[in-house]
Amino acid sequence: MRKGELTRTAILDEALQVASRSGFTGLSVGGLAEQTGMSKSGLFAHFGSMDQLQLQLLQRARERFVDSVVRPALSAPRGEQRVRAVFDSWLRWSNDVLDGGCIFVAAAAELDDRPGELRDALVLAERDWLELLATVAGTAVTEGAFASDLDTDQFAFEVHSLMLGHHHASRLMNDPRALAMTRRSFESIISAARAAE
Repeated sequence: MRKGELTRTAILDEALQVASRSGFTGLSVGGLAEQTGMSKSGLFAHFGSMDQLQLQLLQRARERFVDSVVRPALSAPRGEQRVRAVFDSWLRWSNDVLDGGCIFVAAAAELDDRPGELRDALVLAERDWLELLATVAGTAVTEGAFASDLDTDQFAFEVHSLMLGHHHASRLMNDPRALAMTRRSFESIISAARAAE
């Protein structure tokens, strides 16, 4: 990786931490320049505009998500084990990777009523995530771990909803039971999905 690319990635990683705590609208060129030790003009030389910085930031978040959640989970054996690995990796992402929790959950609340390119990019990322959840559940059906008539889109919806609930309970409500309740709810979803023995 060239020096300019390394610098751009370092800026985006710092911006990702800020946005996870303060949202995309909480990013400021001045604040980010100060945190990265760059001038405002030097920072803008990498992105050209705040819109481009935000779009590239979302793309960087997707890259980090794939590296932290998707790749490790897809290395697990196919079937229920892989479904569990996806869920566990997402919990680690939500709790441990970024200071403010899952950037996609935070961005969804911030951008849901703001049409534009950034919202469109977030919607695409969320659709890809739901598709991955459904695909992994479908693999568990193929492997015989889950019922042959499982509605994998409904399964993905329920797991995703549980993840949103976990973020709300742990981040906003600061409920010490959030993780235990999330895991218990996940076990209920898994149990309902299993093939009859």
